[in-house]
Amino acid sequence: MVNIYDNANAMAEALQQTPQYQELKQAFDMLKLDAVGYDLFKQFQNKQMELSQKQAAGQDISDDDIHSLQSLGDKIKDIDAIKTLMTKEQALSQLMDELNNTISKPIVDLYSQS
Repeated sequence: MVNIYDNANAMAEALQQTPQYQELKQAFDMLKLDAVGYDLFKQFQNKQMELSQKQAAGQDISDDDIHSLQSLGDKIKDIDAIKTLMTKEQALSQLMDELNNTISKPIVDLYSQS
């Protein structure tokens, strides 16, 4: 019997060898060298997580919360290291979508049988 988790772990290791992952890692390492950009990036991530947790808990997200996130977004959008990171994230996300489609193909095929 196949242990699918062994395959998943092998896939995770292989993913780390892809150009998309390597370029994302390099972009993130470069962002960490920009103290101001990295600090704003972490603030933005923390605010996103806070709002996601509020939403998951059924709490209302206030206008102040939204304004705070938008303000941080405005501050980070012009930082070159963050723009590069986002571009590399998109490339990795596209690869992950392709992998998900490949993994999901047996299920799609199963349901498309008449």
